[in-house]
Amino acid sequence: MKLQGLAAFVAAVEEGSVSAAARRLGCSKSVISERLVDLEHALGTRLLQRSTRRMSLTADGESFLPRARRILGEAKEALVELTDRRSSLAGPLRISAPVSFGVLHLGPALYAFLAQHPGIQLSLELDDRFVEAAADGFDAVLRHGPVIDSRLVAKRLATSRRVLVASPEYLAREGKPTSLDELRRHNGILYINRETDWRFAVDGGWLVVHPQASLRVNNGMVMRDAAVAGLGLTLLPTFFVRNELDSGALEPIDVGVEAEGAELFLAYPREGAVQAKLAALVDSLRRSFGGPPYWDN
Repeated sequence: MKLQGLAAFVAAVEEGSVSAAARRLGCSKSVISERLVDLEHALGTRLLQRSTRRMSLTADGESFLPRARRILGEAKEALVELTDRRSSLAGPLRISAPVSFGVLHLGPALYAFLAQHPGIQLSLELDDRFVEAAADGFDAVLRHGPVIDSRLVAKRLATSRRVLVASPEYLAREGKPTSLDELRRHNGILYINRETDWRFAVDGGWLVVHPQASLRVNNGMVMRDAAVAGLGLTLLPTFFVRNELDSGALEPIDVGVEAEGAELFLAYPREGAVQAKLAALVDSLRRSFGGPPYWDN
């Protein structure tokens, strides 16, 4: 059942003839007749009794007419909504994101979005400090972890699994830990903004491990590179270390329990004026990252 057939049916009924319906829809009488036949074939029933002098509705046609009008009305509303949405996907859009994830994954994912919506003028600002979306003048912020601000709408983009890693050289020199207790004697490369960063799922709760800190830093790529250089163990999201694990520059460490993971969100003010652009951005990023995300495949 095609919308063109529904439009031909409603127009023929409202105009009183196939000829008048053809004039209303801007096509030939033969096209209208063909569309009516196709519609009746799709429905498996006659909707109209047609003769050389008059046209009338069958009982099934009477019953179907209000539904056909409603379907056409909803289709028109949907088209208007989509047209308005496309026309609004232009103009400035300002986003903040953490430095490392922005460089490694968000930046490349935005290329497809901008190619699809060339009217958008995107400003991407990378910063590892905690950014307040509205107060700092951003339309949206990317968060790695929960969004607890009720003033924000949070749209999940992808999961984020974390893995404990070290270089083969470090493990050959210091030994490979196999339990949480053994982690405490090892050098750790830690994220400076979270003192309880090494959290592991144990007995339905979380156990925090405090290794000896050989380096504290607020950037994941520096943490990754320090681990590759053999300075110690580090616990990082897989989106930081996928290539290093594949190349053998880093080795995963299994201590028998899972490290705490997180999720990636795009968060934006509930009363923001760029909702359509952000909805399109969320859809585009979800497609780019995948589920599960490509860095965990």
